[in-house]
Amino acid sequence: MSDPELWATSATELAGMIRSKSVSPTEVLDSVLGRMDTVEPTIHAFITITDDLARAEAAAATERAARDELLGPMDGIPYSIKDLENTAGIRTTLGSTFFTDNVPETDSVVAGRLRASGGVLLGKTNTPHFGYKDMADNLVAETTVNPWDRTRTVGGSSGGAAAAVAAGMGALAQGSDGAGSIRIPAALCGVVGFKPSFGRIPVHPGREYWSHRTHNGPLTRTVADAALMTAVMAGNDDRDAMSLTSDLEEFVPPPRSARPLAGRKVRWSPDLGYGVVSAEVARIVAGAVQSLEELGCQVEEKAPGWDDPSTFHRIIYTSQIAAGIGPYADRNPEWVEDTLMQLISVGRSFSAVDLKTAEIQRGALYDVARTLFEQIDFLVTPAMPLEAWSAEPGPGLREIDGTPLPPGMGRSYAVNPFNLTGQPAISIPCGWTAAGLPVGVQIVGRRNRDIDLLLFAHVLEQHLSLVDRWPPLT
Repeated sequence: MSDPELWATSATELAGMIRSKSVSPTEVLDSVLGRMDTVEPTIHAFITITDDLARAEAAAATERAARDELLGPMDGIPYSIKDLENTAGIRTTLGSTFFTDNVPETDSVVAGRLRASGGVLLGKTNTPHFGYKDMADNLVAETTVNPWDRTRTVGGSSGGAAAAVAAGMGALAQGSDGAGSIRIPAALCGVVGFKPSFGRIPVHPGREYWSHRTHNGPLTRTVADAALMTAVMAGNDDRDAMSLTSDLEEFVPPPRSARPLAGRKVRWSPDLGYGVVSAEVARIVAGAVQSLEELGCQVEEKAPGWDDPSTFHRIIYTSQIAAGIGPYADRNPEWVEDTLMQLISVGRSFSAVDLKTAEIQRGALYDVARTLFEQIDFLVTPAMPLEAWSAEPGPGLREIDGTPLPPGMGRSYAVNPFNLTGQPAISIPCGWTAAGLPVGVQIVGRRNRDIDLLLFAHVLEQHLSLVDRWPPLT
């Protein structure tokens, strides 16, 4: 393989090539940095690029490979970290003017595991202010734009991570997902975004542990790459009180001649029974569902059976924003966007009883979801109900096919229920709209059955054969 093609190679393939010594980590990095030189100036996926560090790490990985002393499956492979994660000695802004020059002394748990893997850190990817919304603009850096159409948003809050992977700037990117923030940009950018089971990948440091909704996870070009990166990040850490103690199973893809999905029970819902979805998106995702039927799944089209959780989710979400970000806004309100200030105000309007009632409703949602998954193996929905909208900062599009979203319902209504229930969920590309914009299908699995979900998604991905489609960048 010629050097210019290495940036377009999956991490799983690169790992095999590095092990066989058919390519060196330095050669891989040179290709990726060359790609970044070409496309990053117009995509703005990164807040901080660590090219000097990357060269040193690639050189060290090249020496380890020559001695057959690779540290693991990510050794020598370029990756990025979302700029919400503390990285020792590397600027970490959290997308916030309050932290423009912040350089932590220690790594977060997930950053520490990635940096110990032997992977080659390309830099810190863009995110909105404290990751508060489904776009990737802030007051610190240039707005990240969609590689498929640079007038459109990448989504958020892991928007820089998704854009980097979609544009060929590293096969692996770390993201975090508190209300869809991995799956939203994955769907809008045409990449894979995996939110593992709650607690599978620890969160530390964090503002809270006992009632948060945040899941760390990967954004990649393939499901196999998502499994590779998840295995590096997963594992118990007592600094996160909700960290799972069970081990992650091994990801072993079945042979293509097998029919591993035969008989699997799938519930399919284009709108969860209460949302609004673009007719074009619904049609494209329905095509992926038809593929599942061709693969032998037992598919039933039916809503999952719970009421719209938007009202109580908004109480939980805005209360956390008010408690965590409100004190900063009080100190320097001019450093906080108007849309974020509005959310802080909403969060402060709720009482302790309101919040506790919302948490009880969250528990009731979990019970309904748990009962549903005693009857089915997977739930399938559109990851996002519409294609990417304008990248211009602001509240963004609030209607779909001319129909306004119901009051209180956000564009991410299909993804955020599973932050509340803690189930694993993944978005993989399943097609493109007439405007040439990606559409993602979301697959939700049983809690703690992460590898089962990844294997299911992998088989569908192989059947759809869309992995090699790249955005028209020059």
